[in-house]
Amino acid sequence: MSEEAESSGYKGAALRALKKAGCQVGDLIRITKCGKAYEGILIPRSETADAEHVVVKLKSGYNIGIRITPDVEIERVGKGAKPAFASPPLPEQKPELPRVVILSTGGTIASRVDYRTGAVRSALSASDLYGVVPELADIARVETEIVFSLYSENLTQQHWSQLAQRVAEHIARGVDGVVVAHGTDTMAYTAAALSFALQNLPVPVILVGAQRSSDRPSSDAATNLIAAVQAAARAPFAEVAIAMHETVSDTSIVITRGTKVRKCHTSRRDTFKPVNATPLARVHDSEVSMLTSEYQKRDPAKKLVLKPNFSDAVALVKFYPGLDPAVIDWYVERGCKAILLEGTGLGHVSKYCFSAIDNAVKRGVLVALASQCIWGRVNMNVYDTGRDLLALGVEPTEDMFPETALVKLMWIFGQTSDPAEAKRLLKANIAGEFSPRTLPEEFGFQGGDSHGN
Repeated sequence: MSEEAESSGYKGAALRALKKAGCQVGDLIRITKCGKAYEGILIPRSETADAEHVVVKLKSGYNIGIRITPDVEIERVGKGAKPAFASPPLPEQKPELPRVVILSTGGTIASRVDYRTGAVRSALSASDLYGVVPELADIARVETEIVFSLYSENLTQQHWSQLAQRVAEHIARGVDGVVVAHGTDTMAYTAAALSFALQNLPVPVILVGAQRSSDRPSSDAATNLIAAVQAAARAPFAEVAIAMHETVSDTSIVITRGTKVRKCHTSRRDTFKPVNATPLARVHDSEVSMLTSEYQKRDPAKKLVLKPNFSDAVALVKFYPGLDPAVIDWYVERGCKAILLEGTGLGHVSKYCFSAIDNAVKRGVLVALASQCIWGRVNMNVYDTGRDLLALGVEPTEDMFPETALVKLMWIFGQTSDPAEAKRLLKANIAGEFSPRTLPEEFGFQGGDSHGN
């Protein structure tokens, strides 16, 4: 191998075997081991990988690592180009179609394999997304913009504010819908944040992500993106929502309100589930069908109300048996304006925390409580513990799950510092974040295996 090839991650026994066979990264090679042959493109290893395996990309698109042992034979079948990505040309746009802007923030939907490290990295722009999904040209006139190129775990309240402002600017320019390409890890947080920041929307704002990067055979990136653009262009509702796989198959995409949706599985393509709510819509066979009659209607005459400010002086405290109440005191001393308690069941925390909670309320901190349970609603009137917490001044959060309740508190204290106004806003149903009544239902994943296949 050349010096360049040596720098691509191979070392030790693997590097010696490849050198002996005269193989270069990008070559088509055949590896025979235990009487079985594996043929594919030689790709680099991670810089932190071991020295005993050679990795090839099979014709199926999957990568396989073969351990180098004395019986392994490596043969160079053909010379190939190094793995690389090139953006295809943009398809011609049709002037009669709706205008949709895709704002890229990063994440798996805007990612590919980094052949330097073997990891997935954020590398595709919104323009790349449009170029590799030419079907979009038959749905809308798509404009693109990179707002960030960050994995979603790196986004903060300041990014939410910036993103809300960019969405508002594009809506002011007359687009028929907005799609936000986003990492799935914190997409529900951003969806809730935009739901509070973008009020009286005239058009849909659809967040979309992917559980599998676009260069994997099982990628959901294109399917999700096509459905998101269809919803942004044609759906009758005008709300912030998330578009992701409804099941593990590619048959339909479900659209769920941004304040009522949660990532529920680490890897499954149908990871996003509605919480205490019915999904807004479904995209199936290129058609958008509404699943509820309760939604804000699309109306280009509406005037968007932008309220993009968020406070970082809000804390989440998850209760667990043995929680040291000094944690609550610490947040109070740091100047937190609000503390969200993530309590058990109908809304409880240990009586050993009562003194710290009482001190926080008396110091002017808004203390609210959401349940650790994913489904159902807080009812602090059932047991003594809940009633005692209400007497201390703790505010229940109805059927909001903790992520949405936390984001709402951050948004509230971005609007006001007045405790009375903050309590009023907490109790106001601003973006469909809580329901007047929660019916008992069974929820969960149906079909597929534990690995999300």
